[in-house]
Amino acid sequence: QVQLVESGGGLVQAGGSLRLICSASGGAFSRYTMAWFRRVPGKERALVAAISRLDDITYYVDSVKGRFTISRDNAKNTVFLQMDSLKPEDTAEYYCAARPSRFYAPSPSDYDYWGQGTQVTVSS
Repeated sequence: QVQLVESGGGLVQAGGSLRLICSASGGAFSRYTMAWFRRVPGKERALVAAISRLDDITYYVDSVKGRFTISRDNAKNTVFLQMDSLKPEDTAEYYCAARPSRFYAPSPSDYDYWGQGTQVTVSS
């Protein structure tokens, strides 16, 4: 059983940066592909970025390419989402997720473990 805890959310002006951190415990972290999802009220969670368990494959949704960077530190059981050039449309609750697989998957149902979420609000 893996426990995930997110931190690093907050309020930032458009054009600013935030770094989200997801700390994992309770499992062999390097076995899991990790991902960040986000949800806005009234919509389903949507995949933002993912990183394979060996750190060799990353995925980004088109709307964040060139602005967000996902990375992981398997020695510290941590995954990061560096968010630069933030836009008001990035405002959402951000969730960390894990799946015991070599590859990422686009659907929330493909992930076994979730954090509680952290709010990111970007003001215009």
